[in-house]
Amino acid sequence: MADSQTLRVNGTEAVVNSPSDTPLLYVLADELQLLGPRFGCGLAQCGSCSVLVDGVEVRSCITPVSAVSGKNITTLEGLPALYAEAKGLAQVPELTPLQQAMIDEQAIQCGYCYNGMLIKASELLAANSAPTEIEIRTAMNGHLCRCGTYPKIIAAIQKAASVMGANA
Repeated sequence: MADSQTLRVNGTEAVVNSPSDTPLLYVLADELQLLGPRFGCGLAQCGSCSVLVDGVEVRSCITPVSAVSGKNITTLEGLPALYAEAKGLAQVPELTPLQQAMIDEQAIQCGYCYNGMLIKASELLAANSAPTEIEIRTAMNGHLCRCGTYPKIIAAIQKAASVMGANA
């Protein structure tokens, strides 16, 4: 039986009508038409489905929608607004410095990992504005990239940290 629940996704309240044990990923994709979080493994092993819940990365493929009711959920689509809010910007940028750095460094190839890498790196940079390479590697552990562009992803996170630090 479907339950009506109110979620706060990317700064907007949305009423969803899914059973309370439905994985958040399915609600985001099927009911809210958000395509950032992706189905990867379905076992919380790859990170493709990651979202931020109250600023903390959560694997949406195994998180029941009832567990996030009343919490702030940020998907890939909401990262620019979250960045603008955190930096006190009057206008929301099209891309965050992290997204731009991923493009500049050609860090993303097939797109399988893009969502999870950005979500986790955003969480990292919100907590640590100047992470070391070891801190980046540790934070990104558990996020799988089928193309093996890990060195470029690390370089992109370092570049974003540098740009964001310069803009502070």
